[in-house]
Amino acid sequence: MEFVSEIISAINGVVWGPLMLVLILGVGLFLTFGLKLMPVLKLGTGFKLLWGGRIPDKDGSKEGEISPFNALMTSLSATIGTGNIAGVATAIFLGGPGALFWMWCTALVGMATKFAEAVLAVRFREVDENGNHTGGPMYYIKNGLSSKWTWLGTAFALFGMVAGFGIGNTVQANSVANAIDTNFGVEPWITGLVMMVLVGLVLMGGIKRIGDVAGKLVPMMATFYIACGVAVLIVNAAEIPAAFGLIFESAFTGTAAQGGFAGAAVWMAIRFGVARGVFSNEAGLGSAPIAHAAAQTKNPVAQGLVAMLGTFIDTLIVCSITGLAIIVTGEWTSGETGAALTSAAFGAALPYGNYIVAVSLTIFAFTTILGWSVYGEKCVQYLFGVKAILPFRVVWILSVPVGAAGSLEFIWLLADTMNALMAIPNLIAIALLSPVVFKLTKEYFASNGAVPECMEQKKPQE
Repeated sequence: MEFVSEIISAINGVVWGPLMLVLILGVGLFLTFGLKLMPVLKLGTGFKLLWGGRIPDKDGSKEGEISPFNALMTSLSATIGTGNIAGVATAIFLGGPGALFWMWCTALVGMATKFAEAVLAVRFREVDENGNHTGGPMYYIKNGLSSKWTWLGTAFALFGMVAGFGIGNTVQANSVANAIDTNFGVEPWITGLVMMVLVGLVLMGGIKRIGDVAGKLVPMMATFYIACGVAVLIVNAAEIPAAFGLIFESAFTGTAAQGGFAGAAVWMAIRFGVARGVFSNEAGLGSAPIAHAAAQTKNPVAQGLVAMLGTFIDTLIVCSITGLAIIVTGEWTSGETGAALTSAAFGAALPYGNYIVAVSLTIFAFTTILGWSVYGEKCVQYLFGVKAILPFRVVWILSVPVGAAGSLEFIWLLADTMNALMAIPNLIAIALLSPVVFKLTKEYFASNGAVPECMEQKKPQE
């Protein structure tokens, strides 16, 4: 295992080097300015479309299996997870308070990236042999680019299939098992078995059942966690101005060692802020558009406006609350990391704060496992056909208890590495297909939201 860890560490150092950070931020900036800051300026429009898309279409006039609202909730179920609780804490532990600033930067440009992903996913989605809509990076690469790029779609599907078992399954189960063990004294293997049964009950119902569960659990749990986080900030309101000052200062000067904090250079703040930001909101990863491809809509841009809200909600709201809570309470110098650090911050300000974090983490991670099962399933379907869906679901369910009892350090390392490997082909494809995104967006706003022409869904090839 040590040899394998060394190999993955070496790969991680390459894929998360300066080139990756430039690629993520560069593509995001290119799209942001290419769209003339539209993702930021049209946030209100996105929320209006989200509210209007709460109810599933009953008369079949719109293609897709789930409502636009449930498509976003399925996407958010996969993004609001350990990244918001353990990931933010890890970023601050390794990169200092300045890492939070770089997470914000990643989110601001990531809104444009997430918008473009969803636009392309709906524009180039297909209808499979079971009559279900399927899409994502592998499909917009295959259907949007020339045949010489087909290998890029295959590469994404391979990385996505493997990555799902890291970021979307074992990491989530592992974090929950550790949090439950620490706070309630339940053995990790017991937690793993219980989660396995619950995941299995939902997963066998397919994306419609997953969308229904996510549509109910995600808003409820996110509201509860945000309310508790705001309470922590209110208790420590006097420290908020100093916290913002520390965040901005350390983002550009680094952070000196103090207490249990080992110190961090500027590069570490950037590296872990961007990496954990991408881990949390998944902008550029290519995962979220797989869920949005199943939305009941005829207009790619309308779904893109809904999709970009995922990055806003995930990072600029939920992650910010977690990071600020850790900083204003002073717990960031305690030497704790991961979910334990967030628990310490909430526990320092609220009665039973550590239990609030444990319960929140459990629900978030559970929904993340559900959301990522959709992503992994679609990657497997692209590679091996619909016949591979059932075997994948069985392996996915059985992986939950394995992750719960595994090594946290190795699992985080593997997930972090797979994130980057997924992002590379997706970001290349988005950059190459950006003219399509710009054209559809211009047409949408010029026609006040009318459906673009040539939106016939592609049938599967024989």
